[in-house]
Amino acid sequence: MGQRFVACDREQSFLMPPDVREWLPEGHLAWFVLDAVAEMDLEPFYGAYRCDGHGRAAYEPAMMVTLLLYAYARGVRSSRAIERACEEDVAFRVIAAHQRPDHATIARFVERHQDALAGLFGDVLGLCAQAGLATIAVIAIDGTKVHANASRDANLDYEQLAREILEEAKAVDAAEDEAFGEARGDELPPELATSQGRRGWLREAKRRLDEQRAAEARPVPQSRPKRVKEAKRRLDEELFNECQANAAYEAYRARGRMKDGRRFGGPPKPYQPPAVPEGTINVTDPDSRVVKGLRGFIQGYNAQAVANEHQIVLAADVMVASPDFGHLEPMLDAAQKELASAGLDATPDVVVADAGYWHQDQMQRVVDRGIQVLIPPDSSRRKGARPGWDGGLYAFMRRVLETEHGSELYGKRQQIIEPVFGHTKFNRGMDRFHRRGRAAARTEWRLITATHNLLKLWRHTTAPLPA
Repeated sequence: MGQRFVACDREQSFLMPPDVREWLPEGHLAWFVLDAVAEMDLEPFYGAYRCDGHGRAAYEPAMMVTLLLYAYARGVRSSRAIERACEEDVAFRVIAAHQRPDHATIARFVERHQDALAGLFGDVLGLCAQAGLATIAVIAIDGTKVHANASRDANLDYEQLAREILEEAKAVDAAEDEAFGEARGDELPPELATSQGRRGWLREAKRRLDEQRAAEARPVPQSRPKRVKEAKRRLDEELFNECQANAAYEAYRARGRMKDGRRFGGPPKPYQPPAVPEGTINVTDPDSRVVKGLRGFIQGYNAQAVANEHQIVLAADVMVASPDFGHLEPMLDAAQKELASAGLDATPDVVVADAGYWHQDQMQRVVDRGIQVLIPPDSSRRKGARPGWDGGLYAFMRRVLETEHGSELYGKRQQIIEPVFGHTKFNRGMDRFHRRGRAAARTEWRLITATHNLLKLWRHTTAPLPA
């Protein structure tokens, strides 16, 4: 008896069923994403297009949104990889209905609808709330460092920036001299012619400047000469901001009394802002910073997230400051705002975070809102208490965390938030932002966490019922 094999005839009339609904099994993720997008409010996308019927027809926004969400859920963010998948991957072909948007169209769609794509996070969270996954008994706040689309070697100081600008100007002058000689080059042809004490003031001024830049959300220029000039402009802006803040502090001290009416002590140590801006700035992504990651310093951002006991992300944002200090209250506010948009007005019972979030003023304000805060005053890497961190709230928090109930609640922190980052950065390979600028990185991070929630929701709805 001869060998037997399953027939493989590539010349048969149909390799696949003619109905695309038969191409994928019923419980496939693609069908789930299609159904999820059908429940979302896509008006911000449709509203960006003209209504008079003129111009070339655009791809259906619902299809493009589904394509991006499915791609991100599968760990694919490259527009070229998405274009290729629309030709080679059955699920992508089903979602795109045999259409093949090219990579430039996909990239322009992401850039044009940046704010609307960031808003999809709230739509997905609303679906999770309907499924009962947006619980808020215990929530955890943490941050992870994500590489920017930039190299640390691209950080230049003011002198280097000025030198590069001057060298570029000399090169342009030389090229124009060679091309036009003694003429200006714009003549008509002959035949037609005829930046706690002073440090606190300076830090607060820098924080306001970062917030102003985040609100402006200027896109990062594509050409290097424009990025170099933008980097120099930012350093000049930071020095001017520091001088203004220092002058305001000097005037405040000159009045001789504090804000509560008490007299000042001795005179402050004299300080004179530098003549030229100090520090460095990245000419590839000026918004990014050198931040301390798990394995050393990287050029990137501090990506923040708030998650609940179902590992559903309730809020996501991108910060430029490397430490987590100061982000407790803003992230909690963001989570409550997202929950309110999803129809949940309840207040979390307990908020847990690591020692990096210790901020007594913010912690007190959160407690005043009826929310219990559990944050250890000492890092897990430190042996013993921090010098000077004794008594008062420090000692109280240590006693709370040593109790059985307090230890049990705080023990949930790692199992709530760490798997979110592990799944995102290692399992899905999303450990680097592809787009430049804080606004673009924020949109990308919200899409990444939204698709994380979408995957959790899909597994919840397709999980077999307990026996």
